[in-house]
Amino acid sequence: MVDVTLSVNGKEASADVEGRTLLSTFLREELKLTGTHVGCDTSQCGACVVHVNGKAVKACTMLAAEANGAEVQTIEGMANADGSLSVLQQAFQDHHGLQCGFCTPGMVMSAAALLAETASPSEQEIREYLEGNICRCTGYHNIVKAILAASGQDAQQIAAE
Repeated sequence: MVDVTLSVNGKEASADVEGRTLLSTFLREELKLTGTHVGCDTSQCGACVVHVNGKAVKACTMLAAEANGAEVQTIEGMANADGSLSVLQQAFQDHHGLQCGFCTPGMVMSAAALLAETASPSEQEIREYLEGNICRCTGYHNIVKAILAASGQDAQQIAAE
C-alpha cells in the first residue's frame, strides 16, 4: 500500500492505495469524483483527461502514486465558485458541443489546457490539440465552435461540415 496525498480541486485528499492504482481509479473510486470518465483504459479516447500541476494528463495512464503531492483539477473543479458553469463549460452548452456527454469532461479539460497555452487558437490548432480525444457522436464541429466561442472568437466563422 502507498499513502497518496494530493490537492484535488483545491482540497487536500489522501488515501492508502495499492501501488498499481491508476489516478483515474483513485479519483473515481476513492474520491467519488465520477466526472473523470474511463472509456478505454488504453490512453486512446481522452475521456479521462484531468490537469496535474496545470498540464493535461490522461488519468488512465498515470498511477495515483505518481501524482502524490500534485495539484489535480478535474471537471468538477472547472465550475465557478458559486457552482455556475465556467465560460468554457457554458460555451459547450451554448454551442451544443456534446451529445451523449461521455467524452465531454475530457474534451473540456483538454480545451482548457489549450486555452491556457493559446488564448485565441485557430480552428486548425483546436482540431490538432484535440487529436487525443475521441467523440463518437458529434463530429467535432460544435466542439470546435464551443472552444472558439470560449476564447472570445466568432464561432460562426467555421463552415458547416
